[in-house]
Amino acid sequence: MKARPRITRSIRARVTAGAFAVTAVVLGVAAVSTVIIVRDALTDGVAVALEQDLDSIGDRAEADPDTVRSIDDDLLVRLDGPTPVANDDDASSIPSVGETPSRVTVDGDSFLAASDDTERGRLTVARPLDHVDDSVSTTTVLLAAGVPSVVVLICIVVWVVSGRALAPVERLRREVDAIGADDLADRVEAGRDDELGELASTMNRLLDRIEQARLTQRRFVSDASHELRSPLATIRQHAEVADVHPSSTSLSELSGVVLAEGARMQDLVEGLLILARLDEHRGHTVNAVDLDDIVLSEARRLRGIGVDVDTRGVGAARVEGNEALLSRVVRNLADNAARHASQTVTLRLSAGPGDVRLEVEDDGAGIPLEHRERVFDRFTRLDEARARDSGGSGLGLAMTREIVRSHGGDVVVSDGSGGGALLTVTLPGDGRP
Repeated sequence: MKARPRITRSIRARVTAGAFAVTAVVLGVAAVSTVIIVRDALTDGVAVALEQDLDSIGDRAEADPDTVRSIDDDLLVRLDGPTPVANDDDASSIPSVGETPSRVTVDGDSFLAASDDTERGRLTVARPLDHVDDSVSTTTVLLAAGVPSVVVLICIVVWVVSGRALAPVERLRREVDAIGADDLADRVEAGRDDELGELASTMNRLLDRIEQARLTQRRFVSDASHELRSPLATIRQHAEVADVHPSSTSLSELSGVVLAEGARMQDLVEGLLILARLDEHRGHTVNAVDLDDIVLSEARRLRGIGVDVDTRGVGAARVEGNEALLSRVVRNLADNAARHASQTVTLRLSAGPGDVRLEVEDDGAGIPLEHRERVFDRFTRLDEARARDSGGSGLGLAMTREIVRSHGGDVVVSDGSGGGALLTVTLPGDGRP
């Protein structure tokens, strides 16, 4: 499809064209109305004078019909009686008219004529309309010359004013266009107190969000690259040592390192895939899930690796959700608590009137108040070295919050009863007793 010229697409041109159309129509109608009003007003004046002429000439003709011949030559008068009398030869050419004044043409000239019956016969009087026609013609010429001039003047004014009004928009466009994709630190000037100033402020806020998202994305890619590089480097280091010094390491030791680091990479990749699917708002299968079964299963798993787990506060609870994702939530919270607990991890689960509440508490050092939201950011560790050594990828709590929110719930951090961290998950219940 062929692009239209820019001039036809600009707001300035469209505003000017609209002003031209409206002004031309309004002034055109006004001009025509003015001509009609002037013509009718002048014609009405002639009609009033004509009626007065009929009365006065009729009185004189009844007294003496011959007085008709001496009437002013500006009028055409004819008395049709036994002996027709007229004041001018052209009077005999007046067409038959009634008592209502009518426009007639006599020898190429326009007259307003009317007739009335007298005792001496039917009297017809005609007044010339040349001054009326001249006035109408003059008015028409003046309006024909003035209206286009006014329309052009208004269009020029609209073009100039709209250009000045839209100049800040063009400046704003150039400033935004000059902001490069690799450098989003620049902002547009927003010093006005009108709608354009609000638009500039809105665009600056949009640029802030884009820059923040860009920084978050870069940080995410950098952290993901680092997390993947770390286990790969460990595997390569052990493999190189085994290759150069075969006697310094055993096959079982090497395979243990490879399996551990491979599991770490697998957890990281699976976490990234889950977060990517949640970011895309993909739907997931929803069924009735007995959350207490999942919690008790995780408790048995932790006990199997030597963690003391208190499950006395676990009651029956059912939710509507995806069982695999909810299992991931419970495991992430349980593993996080196990990594930071001094001795005991406490699991509590209860069902309220409209929601289900899961609490996972450890007796460790707790989470400072200023970091309780940051721990849900991706690849966030409050103790980098300890978190890596204990196997944390920095994705567990971020993934947990995303999954819980995709199920209509939320997760928050608070202080535990023993000074450790208490993570509380709230989910909508399934409505069953």
